[in-house]
Amino acid sequence: MRTRPIVAALVLSAGTTLLATDFLTEGVDNARTGWVKDEKIFTLANVGSTRLLWKVKLDSAPRAMHNLFAPLIAERVETPQGVREIGVVAGISDDVFGIDVATGKQLWHRRWDGGPNPAPPANNTLCPSGQTAVPTLARVAPGKYTVYAVSWDGRLRQIDAANGQDVAPPEKFIPGGGKPYALNLYNGVIYTATAQGCGGLTNAFYSFDLASRKASAFIPAGGGLWGRRGASISPEGIVYLGTGDALFDPSARRLGNGIVGVKIDANKQLQLADYFGAPNANWLFRRDLDVNVTPVLFDYRNRKFLVGTSKECRLWLLDRDALGGEDHRTTLHTTPLLCNDAQAFDGKGIWGALSAWQDARGVQWVLAPFWGPVSKEFKAPIEHARPTGGGVAAYKVEERAGKWQLTPAWLSRDMDLAEEAVIANGIVFAYAAGEDASQVVPDVAWNEPGGPTYGGGLSSGPGRRVPNSRKAALYALDAQTGKELWSSGNLESWNHFSGLTVANGRAYIATFDGVLYCFGVAR
Repeated sequence: MRTRPIVAALVLSAGTTLLATDFLTEGVDNARTGWVKDEKIFTLANVGSTRLLWKVKLDSAPRAMHNLFAPLIAERVETPQGVREIGVVAGISDDVFGIDVATGKQLWHRRWDGGPNPAPPANNTLCPSGQTAVPTLARVAPGKYTVYAVSWDGRLRQIDAANGQDVAPPEKFIPGGGKPYALNLYNGVIYTATAQGCGGLTNAFYSFDLASRKASAFIPAGGGLWGRRGASISPEGIVYLGTGDALFDPSARRLGNGIVGVKIDANKQLQLADYFGAPNANWLFRRDLDVNVTPVLFDYRNRKFLVGTSKECRLWLLDRDALGGEDHRTTLHTTPLLCNDAQAFDGKGIWGALSAWQDARGVQWVLAPFWGPVSKEFKAPIEHARPTGGGVAAYKVEERAGKWQLTPAWLSRDMDLAEEAVIANGIVFAYAAGEDASQVVPDVAWNEPGGPTYGGGLSSGPGRRVPNSRKAALYALDAQTGKELWSSGNLESWNHFSGLTVANGRAYIATFDGVLYCFGVAR
């Protein structure tokens, strides 16, 4: 117990790339940019030779439409068998696996104790009742990495990435049974947020200080804090996330359908730092076009930027020094629609994650994967298709006539519900999830196929969506032009609420059937 503060002091940040190609947190870094800055093995010249290196079926039971998350990668872990590059893979049913990524061999497996017994029915896609937060890792000493995870019961777990054994006793972090999102670690504090009222929890930001072991919560009186990559954190320590599914009314201390920033104070308590509400925030709420994506942060030309979006499928460029201006409602730039001309709340819009990177010339890019047909309003100088199932759009951050804007640059090939994008050495890795994302189905009799017994009506239930889902696929694109350089072709299954990892010449994707795929090039 006496060593815990020492260990905590060694923890700097899950987003700091302490070794060249560690991938320690969802979205690569604290700002959730998706940019693997130090990847050198994948190149524009060799990515076309990418092939399947291995796949492994893991003992992870699905719940609703959920199963495995994409792995986190620790490049040089000291183990009894020598130094290994280890992938840490979390599963919805309170599982965590350690994988030797050179071979695909499973090294260890933990299944958390303390979950409900018996488990509740696995029939709620929005609230699957399991481990929903992607863990985060930290290098605490040379060759030593700690995995931080939140189990079903809300306890913070700290385990050794080399063997899966506890390095500290589990401690209560958040109320159990909720739906926390990907963990983020900054200056010795773990952050997450819960969403959609799962488990009866009020939607909130949460923090846990590893040194003092103090937990804190901040309730923005908004709805789902449900960005796929979890909260993003600025270099100033402000923690940002969107707040869908509620009204925006600051006069009544209701910050729904906005982007809220909080910061931990000297007493290790979360306090409001800033907030933004789109000009049409309450219209978005009434149409269920809520803010649902982790905002991405970056500094560029001595300015501090944040980009957010919603299911409506417009991007907001914001100044982090004055989020939304004096009225908290004014953007630096709002793009025309990228997708979702129908303004539907299911199967269309932006649902995965935004990404950001800078090229060798110093140009700042923002990438937006989307679902459904591209908007008639969106035009780019380079278009490889007019997608109908989804795709990736690239924007440049530009200053014109003294005003900042997001300028369309290219539009990718068609993808079947494009999700996250990861940028590595001038290559954009993106994937099509292939799930059935529909929630509105024809009104038929209760006992007919597609009726309520089968998850019909207004339903996101797995009984209808699982059998109607399709196939996932992984793509590599030229980051300057969007040209397709390589594709995995259709995989054997699809995924929901998962992600994508790229490190050390390997790209990883997990699917609903419990299979983790590793694609790569010769090393």
